[in-house]
Amino acid sequence: MRPLEGITVLTLEHAIAAPFCTRQLADLGARVIKVERPGSGDFARAYDQRVHGLASHFVWTNRSKESLTLDVKHPKGQEILQRLVAGADVLVQNLAPGAAARLGLSFEALAPKHPGLVVCDISGYGDDAHKPGPYRDSKAYDLLIQSESGFLSVTGTPQDMAKAGCSIADISAGMYAYSNILAALLQRGKTGKGCRIDVSMLESMVEWMSFPMYYAFDGAEPPPRAGAAHATIYPYGPFPAGDGKLVMLGLQNEREWQVFCAKVLEQPALATDARFASNTLRTESRDALREIIVQAFAPFTATQIMQRLDAAQIATAQVNTMHDVWNHPQLAARERWTEVGTGAGPIPALLPPGMPREWDARMDAVPTLGQHTDAILAEFGYDADAIAALRSAGAV
Repeated sequence: MRPLEGITVLTLEHAIAAPFCTRQLADLGARVIKVERPGSGDFARAYDQRVHGLASHFVWTNRSKESLTLDVKHPKGQEILQRLVAGADVLVQNLAPGAAARLGLSFEALAPKHPGLVVCDISGYGDDAHKPGPYRDSKAYDLLIQSESGFLSVTGTPQDMAKAGCSIADISAGMYAYSNILAALLQRGKTGKGCRIDVSMLESMVEWMSFPMYYAFDGAEPPPRAGAAHATIYPYGPFPAGDGKLVMLGLQNEREWQVFCAKVLEQPALATDARFASNTLRTESRDALREIIVQAFAPFTATQIMQRLDAAQIATAQVNTMHDVWNHPQLAARERWTEVGTGAGPIPALLPPGMPREWDARMDAVPTLGQHTDAILAEFGYDADAIAALRSAGAV
């Protein structure tokens, strides 16, 4: 039995943050009913067509869900929505701030009738009516939150800032929503009461930015933008080998620095060079040290350098492309890939990280738009004629 079997999650979601949260709840066995706009659905369905004509973001965050098309502003749609809420354990939404409340889906409106309901609201800047803040109603896309949270200021090269290559602000909010929902369900098991969870993308990202913030504490200089290298630990980052390929390496302490000088660079005297006698000094003198390392690596291929690093027990890694990751030998050896269905045929999918062997992750298909509408409505007593009437009226 999966840990969330018997839990029903109703979600009014789009894009990434909420769908990533609820997909993980589905992985653990929850029934996730995804309410989508008739005709178009979650706008993430149209982001691209890279996966057999389907959108890459959508297939990633929406497997194992049931898609119900519903016009939530239509009177009949409102009636169906309230029936769905009555049968749910968790309500998740990342609509525009205030939109859920206008639909009667605020925690304050629902709690008197459904005291055990957990309501999770995900927004860019927080959707607390008691402490709204000046940014409450601002639009908040992933890149905008990367900017507001200071992430861009410490990411990139000295010349140019750079965004993260994945939707890191959405992912952070989705993870905090997921973990807090699990905690709320545990608490409900003790008290019988639900609660409201207010997840802010900005607050989620600022939490993740705590190291650079503390590094810049009390007006100190923030970490510099250092490309793919670590901003405050050195040498830690990519270095070119003689064959033109890059080698990623990382030193974490003085013992490793001494071993690196003696066994990898074969320059043991460098370990006591006054310019490089501590991590702080190495970071300050990174240009000079980089030149020494590049010259030492020049006679060797990337494979030869990595062999030296491995023999010296210095952390190293390949600079993989997406194609390399699809074929990563470690993931293959650990049998971390499976398949899930889609409307365009099966696709590979990574098994959820960290799931105990005793649990069989739920890995059901990515739903087509409205695929489960008729079946869900039938559960609530609507017969074929009634469903046809709802569809004709544009309610579903």
